[in-house]
Amino acid sequence: MKIYNTLTKQKETFNPIEPGKVRMYVCGPTVYNLIHIGNARPYIVFDTVRRYFEAVGYEVNFIQNFTDVDDKIIKKANEEGRSTTELVEEYIHETLKDGKNLNVKPATHHPRVTEEMDGIIKMIETLIEKGFAYAINGSVYFDTTAFKGYGKLSKKVLEDLEAGASDRVTLGNEKKNHMDFVLWKPKKDGEPYWESPWSEGRPGWHIECSAMCKKFLGDTIDIHAGGEDLIFPHHENEVAQSEAVNEAPFANYWMHNSFLNIDNHKMSKSLGNFKILRDVGEAYGYDTVRFFMLSAHYRSPLNYSNDLMEAAQNGLNRIKNCKDNLEFALSHAKGEILTREEQELLKELNMFEEKFHKAMEDDFNTADAISFIFELVKFANTYAKEGATHAFAEAVYNEFMKLNNILGLLFETEANKEHGLSDEAIQQYIEDRKAAKKARDFAEADRIRDWLKDQGILIEDTREGVRFKRI
Repeated sequence: MKIYNTLTKQKETFNPIEPGKVRMYVCGPTVYNLIHIGNARPYIVFDTVRRYFEAVGYEVNFIQNFTDVDDKIIKKANEEGRSTTELVEEYIHETLKDGKNLNVKPATHHPRVTEEMDGIIKMIETLIEKGFAYAINGSVYFDTTAFKGYGKLSKKVLEDLEAGASDRVTLGNEKKNHMDFVLWKPKKDGEPYWESPWSEGRPGWHIECSAMCKKFLGDTIDIHAGGEDLIFPHHENEVAQSEAVNEAPFANYWMHNSFLNIDNHKMSKSLGNFKILRDVGEAYGYDTVRFFMLSAHYRSPLNYSNDLMEAAQNGLNRIKNCKDNLEFALSHAKGEILTREEQELLKELNMFEEKFHKAMEDDFNTADAISFIFELVKFANTYAKEGATHAFAEAVYNEFMKLNNILGLLFETEANKEHGLSDEAIQQYIEDRKAAKKARDFAEADRIRDWLKDQGILIEDTREGVRFKRI
């Protein structure tokens, strides 16, 4: 298996620290609002990475945190006149609900910053003792000049960063260097705080993930992942803190997904193109969102538009329709002894899985993996239909479901049930029915008609063409 490592800028063979086990940390959200469509990409991508590891036999310790103390959380809680605890509990609940709707598996642990304060304070104390941090006026800063490897993840040179900062920032009285970053800061009025050797206050953002990673996964982990916007400064600072404390490599592989744009523009509230995941999920179905995210390689920029979402919906409906066809064939097929032709076809069937795994083992290329699922759809629709033996239909169905389950596709949640079939999806079924009638496969045409009726869609053949209505 090959993984593109941001640290080395090349694909590397994956060799876990412990045979058969994967230690994986993915940066989670700051919980002060509903997550947006951009947040959904790392959720889906790294859930799929985890699923693939588990599918090929690895035991995955998957950690994804919640940042539950932050300036944005405090600001919103104050604006709404409620406690930060109440705000955080609401949005952790809503975030987990969105994850479930996307068929994202719960993490092995979802640590919260506020529950890990002892470990955070201990790590800061160690950094001070080792000469990598300094305390002043109740604050603690990491000394970036003391860590010789600073910049190795982002490939930024400290001297260049210092020079750039000196043109734009006036050096305050506290920090020794422009690029030093805060580990602990004193409280302000109306803010939550914790006792520490330096002041009543709270931690900086970067130290939080380092402490949680150390507690739940150890000094060195296999994979650290997140969006590419986190490479600098967040992940760069995590490397510095963790390796300074642990005197060991922090993560052997760094994985970062690329940005999601909206209609070829960066998502921004000021541009009016800010998309809340829940709104998109209700409009197209959460299963369509997952399929859309996996239709491109995770390191490739992905553009969101209504047209592309409708195309994804139609593509997913082809896969769903194949599942329905296979289930129909299974329920009507007889015979447990394969014909000679079916025995030869099973050899071809096995090739789809080989191609699928080859794509996934090449840096989790879900785009290519999905293309092989579509090849399997064509194969299934051609051969696993009326007249096939039960043994053959079952073999095709099991293979089809196995590959889709690895990607987390073909799931059903209450949210997706409420969503129902879109007009575009219904039209695709009508086109499939037309094709079946043209091929004189009247049993298939009737099956599609009856299945649509079960979904509350009545189709009528008229002189003008086929029309449908919801019943």
